[in-house]
Amino acid sequence: MELIEKKNDFASRFSRWNANEELRGYPYVENIHTPFTPVRRALPMLNLALVTSAGAYIDGTDAFDLESKDGDLSYREIPVEVEAEDLRYAAKGYDPKAVTDDRNAQIPIDRLLEYQANGVIGGLNNVWWSISSHIPNAERVAAELAPAIADRLARYDIHAALFIPASPLCHQTLGIIARCVEAAGIPTMLVSVDARLTDKVRPPRTAYYNGEFGSVAGKPNWREYQMRVLDESLRWTETFDQPGSRKLAVDLETSVEAARGER
Repeated sequence: MELIEKKNDFASRFSRWNANEELRGYPYVENIHTPFTPVRRALPMLNLALVTSAGAYIDGTDAFDLESKDGDLSYREIPVEVEAEDLRYAAKGYDPKAVTDDRNAQIPIDRLLEYQANGVIGGLNNVWWSISSHIPNAERVAAELAPAIADRLARYDIHAALFIPASPLCHQTLGIIARCVEAAGIPTMLVSVDARLTDKVRPPRTAYYNGEFGSVAGKPNWREYQMRVLDESLRWTETFDQPGSRKLAVDLETSVEAARGER
């Protein structure tokens, strides 16, 4: 299955795009078909990968290139032991304030380690993957970056992968990568705050809600909110029996909590 259907059409439209930062006239990918791999292990038995497009990198190393028209097609493989204060962000298309205040708003390492400690998941993989928040050339994502990420996940014997985009454009980027990873036999779940865009690219599984770019994994410094986003998203990884998208109940639950004066 093609990661980008009508690839030649995208290439033609992309070549005419004027590369403005506001993405006016950007030729977003539109797919019809979707790969799908059933989950073969229960959550408490699987090795979970985290892939984020917040543009995170370790302080003192090279930042992602945000100026290229194609975008930076590299990735960073970051050990889970790296502390939040040692991370920096090459941010484009989203405000990095939330993830700088609390990385779990976009990179929920601490929340997933809690799940690991409580036996909700078998384990969080010992490294996670960071890619750029701004990669306009979707054709190169499909040809270069997506297969590279799929290969790395396979080498770590990943059983399922959680994708968390940060900006509008990287909802498309991670959707394409999720399609590739799923086609390689690894089940995926993508958390989205732009269902219109992710429905176009058609990642295999999408959990969406009315959140904000830059804090897609939940509001900063609000552990319970982040857990609500992650809990339903991860449990749905098991229950999807075909490609699709579902709306999280996090908005309703948060409204009830606010009405009770609990936040």
